Amino acid sequence: MPKPFVSNSKMNYKETTDWMFSQLPMFQMQGASAYKKDLTNTLLLVEHLNHPEVKFKSVHVAGTNGKGSTSSMIASILQEAGYTVGLYTSPHLKDFRERIKINGTPISEDFVVDFVKNNKPFFEQHQLSFFEMTVGLAFDYFAKEQVDVAIIEVGMGGRLDSTNIITPLLSVITNIGLDHTQFLGDTLAKIAFEKAGIIKRNIPVVIGEYTEDTKPVFEEKASTEVAPIYFAQDQSEVGYECALKGDYQKQNMKTVLKAVELLQNTFEISDLQIQNGFKNVIRNTGLLGRWQILNEKPFVVADTAHNAHGLKRVLQQIENQQYQTLHIVLGVVNDKDLDSILPLFPKEAHYYFSKPNIPRGLEATELQDKAANFGLVGKVYSSISEAYNCALNTAAENDFIYVGGSTFVVAEII
Repeated sequence: MPKPFVSNSKMNYKETTDWMFSQLPMFQMQGASAYKKDLTNTLLLVEHLNHPEVKFKSVHVAGTNGKGSTSSMIASILQEAGYTVGLYTSPHLKDFRERIKINGTPISEDFVVDFVKNNKPFFEQHQLSFFEMTVGLAFDYFAKEQVDVAIIEVGMGGRLDSTNIITPLLSVITNIGLDHTQFLGDTLAKIAFEKAGIIKRNIPVVIGEYTEDTKPVFEEKASTEVAPIYFAQDQSEVGYECALKGDYQKQNMKTVLKAVELLQNTFEISDLQIQNGFKNVIRNTGLLGRWQILNEKPFVVADTAHNAHGLKRVLQQIENQQYQTLHIVLGVVNDKDLDSILPLFPKEAHYYFSKPNIPRGLEATELQDKAANFGLVGKVYSSISEAYNCALNTAAENDFIYVGGSTFVVAEII
């Protein structure tokens, strides 16, 4: 017989996070059923927690792609400038605690356990989602640790995202692409409207990239909110070296530089600290999975790009590499619009199809069948690690192996 749950016993860290993952809806695992189009629960939660979100300065970062990299670069630069910096990002790759860090150090297991234990009755009473609980945890932690500033990454969208209860020093929107269209809208303008929801009254906003469809949306919202607006893509090229090697980081760096320029109105940040912030971003924040080089011979890169907007850039960079044969270890989640991403992949590659080890993972045979419609040919493997190991054993020294298609695929490899 199963062991009965004892309500007054203290759960350990694994039991606590298992409860958070399994008992409540979470977009990362379940997809559509976890999305709540309402901020009511988050507002109730921060009131219950005595409004931690007003006890620290913040920067709010939204966008289709590049949110994590941009947030981490801003955090790294502020750390180099000597500040205590909170960083809230999602999803995590290996451990839930990656989502909530101060100066690169993840939140302690004890803090997570105690926070859930102390607030579990409230969570259950109001049926809070995983994301709502996690946002509350992050804000409570940053307030109690008295960070100088926290960089807060939007989970999805912006207008109705749980993080959108803060009044930041600065808002940042990296770019707009077609992703999560079932929630955010099926055009760039509709998605831009949702992301523009983080633009606050009199708070400056930096737009990383825009198109003729999205620029008017941002300008109208900024005008309504009397928010100064800056377009980073119009800035000149960045001359700094960055530890994040993806070509797509060049635009993120332009966005970061404009953001830091505005933050210099509040914080003392020197040019050397900016330089070191870019150079030490991985060491300072622990960011992983962005054009991450795993091996030299054969050359292996893992990248978390998972929508057409992001994959197009990564695959373009692969095309520019020198190699003999290309091997692609590929897995996706089951709500991915394969008709938009599979045509981007090269036909002249060996494919290793597998299913990410989560409930939302798409069966590898289904991916193989769909890929065949686009001329992509390969074998099916029972796990991501088996697919990866087979690619490693098959590839010659001068070959290139790309691991991707989903954050969860990368998580299983690194």
